[in-house]
Amino acid sequence: MRIVFAGTPEFSVPCLQACRDSGAQVVAVYTQPDRPAGRGRKLAPSPVKQAALAAGLAVEQPESLKPPEVQAALAAYAPDLLVVVAYGLILPRKVLAIPRLGCWNVHASLLPRWRGAAPIQRAILAGDAETGVDLMRMEAGLDTGPVLLEKRTPIASDDTGGSLHDRLSLLGAEVLAEGLRRTLAGEVLAAVAQPAEGVTYAHKLDKAEAKLDFARPAVELDRQVRAFDPWPVAEGEIAGEAVRIWAAQALRRSHTAAPGTVLAADRDGIELACGEGALQVTALQRPGGKRISATDYLNARPELRGASR
Repeated sequence: MRIVFAGTPEFSVPCLQACRDSGAQVVAVYTQPDRPAGRGRKLAPSPVKQAALAAGLAVEQPESLKPPEVQAALAAYAPDLLVVVAYGLILPRKVLAIPRLGCWNVHASLLPRWRGAAPIQRAILAGDAETGVDLMRMEAGLDTGPVLLEKRTPIASDDTGGSLHDRLSLLGAEVLAEGLRRTLAGEVLAAVAQPAEGVTYAHKLDKAEAKLDFARPAVELDRQVRAFDPWPVAEGEIAGEAVRIWAAQALRRSHTAAPGTVLAADRDGIELACGEGALQVTALQRPGGKRISATDYLNARPELRGASR
């Protein structure tokens, strides 16, 4: 089997490895063009490009898959299967029709819930009890294709966008490896159409969403902090100072204080009044500084210590 793999971020790398380990032939890797990164804003290759070059694979980086010459170049690889994992470019119908066995996509949600760009963070924000990875046969719609295989995982109360990303990345490689193994053995995977009910869209994250509104319930802010770690990182205000909040937990706390008021500040954290309950901040970042513990923050702002509950 000849496979063309298309992916860009770190999330996709284990799936590329799964293709290489399957016994199929990875004839080319498509990834997005190099982008400026770091303080120097120098062009940097994507994680998938780095992995592909290290493995000696051919790499293609078109700006778009719409030009006829780009589609002809893809067809020239004569792929039996196109595997797409967080590639970031739209696949036109003509591209979907090129591989003999069609196009597979590894998507980090339990479809049809959280179709779209940011399913991992949206699942945490919504308070979902579980999520997972679907191996889907692609069609023209946005994540609308039938599901071939699925693996599930619970969302823990301390899961962050980063921890769930890493777990689903490995789970995606597992579900892809199983699909390839069974297909290479001659099995035709059953394609199950997605139900019409329960469709939700995981819109792309916006930095404006990082601002915490302490008039909301603490449990919602807890999820917001976790979902936005490591990006874009939640932002809030503590006694007049704007900070980035890296870690916090919701507490059941009865109070009559205005939202955002410091209720308590000690080595356990800084408790901030919310519309319901309180948010205990345990790790944060001052403007221009690095991530520090609440204890270190209080050492710099000793006037906050001793706030009454």
